Amino acid sequence: MSSTSVTVDPAEPIDPIERRAKEAYRRAERRAAEYLEELIASVRGKTYAAALTEDFRMWKKKHVRPWPARLLRGGGSPDNRDYDRYLHWMETAGKLDDYLERSVSYLYMRDLGRALNDPDTQRRVRHTAAGLKRSLLSGGDPQEGMPTDGFDTAALYRWGQQEGIEDAVIWMIAKMKRVSENIPEGLSAEHAQRKLLKIIAGVVLHTREEMDERTPKAERSRRLDEAVRLGYSYGLTYPFVDDLLDSTLLTDEEKERYSDLIRGALLSGAVPKWDEWNHAFESDGGRNLDLIRYIHSELGEAFLYIKSRQADGLGSLFFEQAYVFFEAQDTDRRKVLAHDGYDSRQLYVPVILKSSGSRLIARSVGQEGEDGGFERRTFFYGIYNQLADDFADLFDDLEAGAVTPYTYYWKHRGQRPDLQSPFEMYWGVIAYLIRDVYDGDAYTREVLLDRAINGLKRARQRLGIPRYEELMNVLAAGMPELNAVIQNMVRRAEDVEFFDKLLRDRMLTEMKRDREDRERFRTLLSEVRAEIDASLPIPSDSNVPHVGDSLIDAANYSLAGSGKRLRPVLAHLVATEGYGLEAAKLRPLLKSLEYLHTASLIFDDLPSQDDADTRRGRQTLHTRYDGATAELSGLLLIQQGVREQSRLQGFKAETVLELMHYSAHKAEELCMGQALDLKSRGRKLTLERLNEICFYKTGVAFEACLIMPAMLANAPQDQLKLLEKFAYHAGIAFQIRDDLLDAEGEALLLGKPAGQDAANGSSTFVTVLGLGGAKRAMWDHYCDAADAVRELPESLRFLKHLLDYLVQRER
Repeated sequence: MSSTSVTVDPAEPIDPIERRAKEAYRRAERRAAEYLEELIASVRGKTYAAALTEDFRMWKKKHVRPWPARLLRGGGSPDNRDYDRYLHWMETAGKLDDYLERSVSYLYMRDLGRALNDPDTQRRVRHTAAGLKRSLLSGGDPQEGMPTDGFDTAALYRWGQQEGIEDAVIWMIAKMKRVSENIPEGLSAEHAQRKLLKIIAGVVLHTREEMDERTPKAERSRRLDEAVRLGYSYGLTYPFVDDLLDSTLLTDEEKERYSDLIRGALLSGAVPKWDEWNHAFESDGGRNLDLIRYIHSELGEAFLYIKSRQADGLGSLFFEQAYVFFEAQDTDRRKVLAHDGYDSRQLYVPVILKSSGSRLIARSVGQEGEDGGFERRTFFYGIYNQLADDFADLFDDLEAGAVTPYTYYWKHRGQRPDLQSPFEMYWGVIAYLIRDVYDGDAYTREVLLDRAINGLKRARQRLGIPRYEELMNVLAAGMPELNAVIQNMVRRAEDVEFFDKLLRDRMLTEMKRDREDRERFRTLLSEVRAEIDASLPIPSDSNVPHVGDSLIDAANYSLAGSGKRLRPVLAHLVATEGYGLEAAKLRPLLKSLEYLHTASLIFDDLPSQDDADTRRGRQTLHTRYDGATAELSGLLLIQQGVREQSRLQGFKAETVLELMHYSAHKAEELCMGQALDLKSRGRKLTLERLNEICFYKTGVAFEACLIMPAMLANAPQDQLKLLEKFAYHAGIAFQIRDDLLDAEGEALLLGKPAGQDAANGSSTFVTVLGLGGAKRAMWDHYCDAADAVRELPESLRFLKHLLDYLVQRER
C-alpha cells in the first residue's frame, strides 16, 4: 500500500462513524489506483495516441478551415477581453448559439456529471443556453440562472427576487463581504470570492436540475434558499481550509494542528471548542488570533448548518465524501518537491480523489438523488480538469514549491526516467473518457477536445510562442506524432472558446478593478474628509465679542463631532472625479453643505423634536449648552452656509444664483420632511408615507450634493435626471440602513444610542416592514440606484462604491 493509505491501529478503539469514513477512503483509494493503472498502461502502450489521432481527424472537419477559406474570411474577432463587444460580435457572426451550447454542455459534464448523449440533458442544455443568451444580450434584464459575475451585487439580488429567495441572497452578500474583509494578506480576495461564488452556483445548479416546471414555486424557493446557504457553507472551506493550508501564513506545526482539528470535526460531527483552536495557534504569539477566531466562528456555523441538513446525520454521503476529499487534499499537501522518491500512485491517486471529490461533495451536500451514472462519470472526469489546471499553473506552482504531477516531472525528470509525463497522462485521460466513460459519443468528443485545444491556445498566448514551444519540447517528448497533430490544431483550429473562461477572466479583472477603485474611493473619502474638517471651523471675529464668540464656539462644537462628512465629500467627488472641476473652487460649496446639514441636526436633536442626548459620539448641543444656544447656533450655521455659496468664484454669476435658489428650495423641502416626520410620531405609517418622509428628510440632501456640483459643471438634463433617480433611491437605502442599525446596532459603533427610534415611538422601515422586509426594501432601492449609475458616464461610476458603502456600513 502506498503512503497515501489511511491506516488504523487495530489496538486503538474506533467508533463506527470513524471506521466507516476510513473504509470509504480506502475504497476510493483502491478505485483510483485501478484507474491510474489503466491510464498508465494506455500511455505506455501508446494505444491512446492512435485513438486520439483518429478523434482529431474527425474533429478538425468542424474546426480547421481549408487555407483558401481562411484567406477569404475577412477580419478577425474583437479582443475577447472586451466582453460586451465580443459577445455581440459572436451573435452577429452567427457563432453565439454554438458557443453557449458548447459552454453549457461542458458545465453539465463537469459540474453535474451528465452524459451529453442523453436526450433530457440535451434539452436542458439548449434551454439553459437560450436563457443565458437572453440574459447576456438583454442589457440588464433579470438573469434566468444564478449570475456568477459576483461583482454585480444588483444582478445577484434580482436573481434572488426572481426565485423568491431574497433573504438568502441578502444573507449571502453580507457573508461574502465579511469573508472578503477577513482574507489575510498574501491570499487573493478576488480568487477566494470567485471560488466561493462558483461553489454556491454549483450547488444551486445541482438543486435546480433536480426540479422542473411541475415543482411548486414555494418548494422551488425553499430548495434554492437552502442551496445558497449550503453552497456558501461548503464553499467556505476553500479560502479558510484549502487556501489557508496551502499558504505560508501558518507555520508547519500550526498547519498540522489545524488539519487535525478539521479532521476531528468530520469524524466526530462536533465543532472543536474555541479553547482547542486557541491552543493550536497560541505559538504564533497571537499574530493570527483575530483571523482564526473569525474562521472558527464562521466554519463552525457552516459545519453545523450542513450537518443539520443531512438526513442521515454523520452517516450521510456528504460526510463520507468530505472525509475522502479532505484526506486526499491533506495527503497531497504534505508532499515535498525536493523529495525524489514519489511513485506514480503517490503522485496521482490523491489528485484523482480530490479532483473528483469537490464535485461529488457539491452534489451530496444538498442530498440530491443518484441519476444513473453521475458518480462514475464524475469520478473518472475530475483528473481531466485537474491536469489542465496544473498545466496552466506550472510555473507559478514551481515558484511556490507546490507538488503537482507537472512540477514533480519538471524537477525530477532527468534523474527519474520512470516518471510518466503528465502531459501524456492528460491526453490518455481524454482518450479514456471519450471511449471508456462516454462510449465514443461524438458531441462529448467535440467538447472535450475543444476544451483541451482551447487550454493550449491560451497557454501559447500567455507564455509567448518561444516559451510555449520550449515547454512542449519537454512535456511532449514521448509523443512526437500525436503532438504534431495537436500543435497543428493549436495553430489552426477555430471556435474552441468557452464562456466560463471568458467570464472567469472578466470576473477576476472586474473584481480586481473593483477592489482598486473601492480602495481608491475610500482613500479619497478619507483625504477629502480631512480637508473639509480642517476648513470647517468658523473664525471668532464677532462684532459682539462675548455673546458672538460664545455662539460661534457652540456652532464649532457641533461641527467638530465625528461626522462622516458624507454630503460634502460626495459633492467634491461628483465635481472633481465626475466633471473635472477644480477642487480649490469648490471649498465654499462643500463648507456650505456641511454647515446646512449640521444645522439640520441641531434642530432635529432639540427637545421639541427628537429630544436626543447624543450625536456624533458626544453630547448634543442643547444638552452641552442650552436650547436657546442650540437654536441660535443652528440659525448661525444656516447663514454661514448661504454666505459660503455666495463666495463661489470662477463660475457664471447666473449659475451661482441658480444654485443658491436651488439650495434654498431644497432647504424648504428638508423642513417639510422634518415637519412630516414630527406629525407622524406615534402613528402607524404606510410605506408610501414613510418613503415620502424619508425622501424629504434624507434623499433631498443626497440629491443636492449631486445636483449642485453638476449644475456648476453645466451637466446636461438627462444626467441631472439620472442623478436625481440615484439620489432618491440611494437616500432611502441610506435611511433604511440607518433604521436597521438603530434596531440592531451597537451604540459604540453608531455614535448615538441604539433603539432611539423605538423609544421615540417613531415609525421606521423596520417597524413598518419588519427586519426582513426592511432589508429587502433597502436592496430594492439599491438595485434601482445601481440602474441609474449604469446609465451615467464612466467618470461617475464611482457612485457604485458610494452605494455599496451606504448599504453595508456599520455606523
